[in-house]
Amino acid sequence: MMTQYTKLMCGLVSCATLLLACETKKQSDAVHQTALPIIGTWQLISGTTIEKGDTTVTWYTKNVSFIKIINDTHFAFLKHDLTKGKDSTASFGAGGGYYSLKDSTYTEHLEYCSDREWEGNDFPFTITIQNDTLVQQGVEKVEGAGINRLNIERYVRLKK
Repeated sequence: MMTQYTKLMCGLVSCATLLLACETKKQSDAVHQTALPIIGTWQLISGTTIEKGDTTVTWYTKNVSFIKIINDTHFAFLKHDLTKGKDSTASFGAGGGYYSLKDSTYTEHLEYCSDREWEGNDFPFTITIQNDTLVQQGVEKVEGAGINRLNIERYVRLKK
């Protein structure tokens, strides 16, 4: 038979355990967010591709909008024209998959893509994040599509 003292002590121990578990979860979440500053929604500002000696710069602030959403395990990107499909610039593209991040090497494994030849490929990039700017640079190689180019993309973090 439990005494009043034993019941009180069990209740206090239970409360203390619960509070410690909550605090540990908060600390774990804070460490996780600090460890992965890439997590967030990013607006693509410019893209530079260099292929066979030719350099092409695309500004994603005029006729096209492109965002990349990154959580702790997966990424997705969405691109569409800003004319709502009503002229010759009409376009839509999307894709996503899982990624790995080790130091400054960010590797996307593209599982889904509106351009199906790109699916199933890995794309390693070197990334830098400074303030609200993410730059990713790496070689995109898609043998089935004849793609082998250096791609440099500059993103800005979107705020809520």
